[in-house]
Amino acid sequence: MPEPVVLRLVRHDGQVLVTYGRTLVYCFAADDLGMRNLAIVALTDAGRRVDEVARVFGLTATYVSMLRGQARREGSAGLVRRRGRPPKLSDRQVGQARAWAGQGWTQQSIGDRLGVAQSVISELLARLGPAPEQQVLPTPAPRTAEDSPEDSADGVAGEPVATGPEATGPAPVVRGRESVLVPAGRGGRVTAVVTGSTRIGSGTFACRYAGAMLLHPYLDRVGAEQVFASLTGGPARRFDDVAVLTTATLGFALGIDTVEGSKHLRRGEAGPVVGIAVMPELKTLRTRLAALADGADPLGLQRAFAAGMLSADPAADPVYFVDDHFVPYAGARPVAKGWNTKRRHAQPGRDDTLVVDARGRAVVFGSGEPSGLSSTLPAVLTQLRQVLGPDPKVLLGFDRGGAYPGAFRACRQAGAHWVTYRRAPLVEATVAPRRSWTTRGGQRVYVMLADEIVQLTGYGPARQLTLFEHGLPVLQVLTSDTAATGASMVCWLRARWRIENMFKYAAEHNGIDTLADYRMDLAPDPRKVSNPARVAARKLLAAAQADLIAAERALPQLLAGPHTPKQMNAALPTVHRRIEKATAALQDAKTALRPIPAKIAATDLDPDARRARPRLERRGLQMVLRLLAFNAEAWLAEHLNAYLADPNEYRAILRHLLHLGGHIDYTNTAITITLDRPDSPRVARALQLLT
Repeated sequence: MPEPVVLRLVRHDGQVLVTYGRTLVYCFAADDLGMRNLAIVALTDAGRRVDEVARVFGLTATYVSMLRGQARREGSAGLVRRRGRPPKLSDRQVGQARAWAGQGWTQQSIGDRLGVAQSVISELLARLGPAPEQQVLPTPAPRTAEDSPEDSADGVAGEPVATGPEATGPAPVVRGRESVLVPAGRGGRVTAVVTGSTRIGSGTFACRYAGAMLLHPYLDRVGAEQVFASLTGGPARRFDDVAVLTTATLGFALGIDTVEGSKHLRRGEAGPVVGIAVMPELKTLRTRLAALADGADPLGLQRAFAAGMLSADPAADPVYFVDDHFVPYAGARPVAKGWNTKRRHAQPGRDDTLVVDARGRAVVFGSGEPSGLSSTLPAVLTQLRQVLGPDPKVLLGFDRGGAYPGAFRACRQAGAHWVTYRRAPLVEATVAPRRSWTTRGGQRVYVMLADEIVQLTGYGPARQLTLFEHGLPVLQVLTSDTAATGASMVCWLRARWRIENMFKYAAEHNGIDTLADYRMDLAPDPRKVSNPARVAARKLLAAAQADLIAAERALPQLLAGPHTPKQMNAALPTVHRRIEKATAALQDAKTALRPIPAKIAATDLDPDARRARPRLERRGLQMVLRLLAFNAEAWLAEHLNAYLADPNEYRAILRHLLHLGGHIDYTNTAITITLDRPDSPRVARALQLLT
């Protein structure tokens, strides 16, 4: 009988042999998928069934059919797929990037033009280098009026070139997405000379963030330029200190949480918002902000901005709210722990103490390790007095976290009145409640209050207001202001939620909770911790007390038991000796406990105990810029809502308006901003009335 002719596949020594009967059809390496796919398609084209070929090669019939379809559409290239990540730039784009780098373009500009990250261009130029710059041709002879504009030597063909009297000033030359100013040459010709600064002199720029220009009036009112000029970060080649600080401020206003978030902004379009052709790239912005922060006094800067804000737009009411804001830390450094009120447990973090006025504007702040409001309040109150001066009246409102005699005394020493809730439990009012009223929003507000003077331990006399609802006391308010009406004090304290709203809004939209710097100082931990020796001694004391109680309980049990007098008399000496022994053991336990301190230094318990303390200079400067952005947005929102009349959504509407596109026209005497019209007619009308 003849041997059957079948298709077989044999693997041997890293090779794959495909035979048809006694004939070797294919031989290829086992890891060569391209040859395998070619063999599969060739066998099916030779008449072998798809399911037979799939069974021999250990594949599915569906996959073999897909290979045949790819071969019909793309030929052999469809069967040999390039493995790994595809290149981000084609060969033509690589040549363009090298040529532009040789012409002096920045890596970020090249990346923006080609649609890739700056790191891709950096790696490419480090590997291949920029293309050699073409030799500059001699300047051609002046052309006559008959010369066609397409043959002009003034820049790029088809690009508008300034002529006439206005051509003697600076003219913009567009390089990709980056615009720089160069001086005009003789006869109005533009000479391509890259300047050492990106400050805009004149030109028109399309900007998708043109709406953020609405914040500049507030920055001018508070004197931001003069305050920023007090900082110095060393010599700068392209971006001056004011430009860097303003870029970060408006970036926080546009919604970036961190400095790293600036990479999501279009540099060529965000730059004209702060008067520069292109905003600094991420590395430059981070480095310059760090240099500015290392020699800055963040609290002094915030006081300067607060003084400018209150001078330009004084507060109508002398009421200020202060509260602590805990910011958790999720890193591995041994940071001090604090109480997280949101999660109701202790965890590592830092503590910010902020003061806002009655309109919710941030005034001053302090930052440090977690502690109580009664500990941090005196420092921020001192800053507030430096901003306001020693004479203006101040009513400081805070919650129960600061309702301690120490905080009350600090307010009295600073010449400020205070109002807060009384800590539980409530005390019984000694006077009958009476109706009190005040005016809020043009309407009278009536409340039932029991108004009296009480003595506070560690402080002295204070005014106590007990609020009654339906004939029952619901809360008690303590204050040092005896002249104002009781209803106004209660209403102001209820308005303390304005600072909570500020925390929530600024954390969500201005990133006041984000970590700005990883640097920390490690030092021995000086904090006091529970002494394990005292804990053990207290356990021994508790055990001795329990033994004494059991010994004393045994005596009445013996006397009341069913024993005969003779049995009781025989057992009494043993019971008395047990009581005497337990009493002596209790006395020894008390004597041993007395000299043991309740708390000891952490280093005494563990010599290697360390505490990480964040360096607050860099984060403090960013905090100042974030609060400046928050106040600028709040100021603009108040003015917009005067025409919009939408108290529920006006802040959200304004945030969208900051991203409104348009054109910015710079001249030597004025800056003209043309904003795109919003889609909503009522928003467009309010914006038109505002501008």
